[in-house]
Amino acid sequence: MSASPQALRAPILIVDDEVAHMNALCDTLEFEGYATAGFKSGPEALTALREQPFDLLLTDLMMPEMDGISLLRAAHELNADLAGIVMTGHATIDTAVKAMQAGACDYIVKPFRMNQLLPVISRALESRRLRRLNKELESRILERTRELEVANRDLQLANRDLESFSFSVSHDLRAPLRAIHGFCEMFLVDYGEGVPEGGRRLLDNVVVGAEHLARLIEALLSFARYGREPLTVRRISMRALVGEVACELQRQNPDRAVELQIGELPDCCGDPTLLRQVLVNLLANAYKFTAGCSPARIEFGSEVMDDRCSYFVRDNGAGFDMKYAAKLFGVFQRLHSQKDFTGTGIGLSIVQRIVERHGGKVWAEGRPGEGATFHFSVPAHA
Repeated sequence: MSASPQALRAPILIVDDEVAHMNALCDTLEFEGYATAGFKSGPEALTALREQPFDLLLTDLMMPEMDGISLLRAAHELNADLAGIVMTGHATIDTAVKAMQAGACDYIVKPFRMNQLLPVISRALESRRLRRLNKELESRILERTRELEVANRDLQLANRDLESFSFSVSHDLRAPLRAIHGFCEMFLVDYGEGVPEGGRRLLDNVVVGAEHLARLIEALLSFARYGREPLTVRRISMRALVGEVACELQRQNPDRAVELQIGELPDCCGDPTLLRQVLVNLLANAYKFTAGCSPARIEFGSEVMDDRCSYFVRDNGAGFDMKYAAKLFGVFQRLHSQKDFTGTGIGLSIVQRIVERHGGKVWAEGRPGEGATFHFSVPAHA
C-alpha cells in the first residue's frame, strides 16, 4: 500500500495510557508513511511538543493523569496550528461537542479499524493545511492592503500638491498673459496702419496664441477647482437638468439644426452644480463634433444599472478610433486636430473627475466617422 501525499512523514503525536494500543498505532501509522511519536500521558506529550513540531495530535479521551480535552487545550497553547483527533470509547454527543470545543477536528470511537482511522487523519491534516493556507493568504492580503493604503495616501497628497501648484501657477500666469494680449492689441490699434503686412501677421499670431493660452489656463483652473470643491449631494431631476443645458446650448448655437432626443431619465443623487458641468461638457462636445453632419443627431438617454443611474450621450459626429479610447480622459489629450475642432482638451478630464468624485465611472465607445457614445454612472440614492 503506498502512502498518501499528506502522509509522507507528516509528524503525528500519539497519546494513549494503554501502551500496547499506543505502540500499535505508532507502528501502523509509520508503515502508512507518517512520522510518529508515542507517549502514555499528557504531560510527557506536552514536553515533546515543546521540543519539536507536530502536525497532528491523536489522543485518547479518558486518561488518569490528564484527559484528552485538557491535553488538546494545553497543546493548542503551544501550537495553535496543531490538528487534533480524540479517541474515545464513550460515543456520546456531549463527548463529541466537548472535544470540538477544545479544538478537535474530529473524534473516532474505540475500538476502530485502521481503514476507519486513516480517512479521519487525512481529513484533519487537510483541514490544517487549508487553515494555514487561509492564514497565509489573509496575511498577504493584509500586508498588500496596508501597502495600497500607504500608496493611496501618498497619491492623494501628490494630487493635492499638484492641484495647488496648478492653481497657483495658472492664477499667476493670467496677469502677465493679459498684459501681453492687451499691449499687442493696443499696439495694433495705435500703430497698426504703419506696421508692414508681415509684422502685422506676426502680431496677430501673438494675439491668437495669447487667447488660446488664456483658454488653457482657465481650463486648468477649472480642472483644479472641480477637484477641490466639496460635494453638496441632493436628489436631482436629471431630465430637468438636461433640458436646461440643452436649451442653453441651442441659444448659443442658433444657426445649428440639431435633432436632440431626450429619453426617460431617472432621478439620481449628486451635486447639481458639478453634474450640470458634466452635462454641459458632454453635450457641448456632441454639438462640436456633429458640426459637419446633416442632419446632426444627439441622444441623451439612460440604462438600467442595479443601485446606480447610468446615462449616455450619443451623437452621429466625427467619432474616434477605440484604440485611442484610453487617451480620451487625459488632461490636454486630443484625438482631433485644433484646426478641425477647437478646444482645450480638458473638458472630458473634468467630466471624469466629477463623476469619480461621485463614486461613479465614465467610459466611451466610438467609430471614426460614425459618432460616439459617452456613458457615465452616478449613485441612485444618497
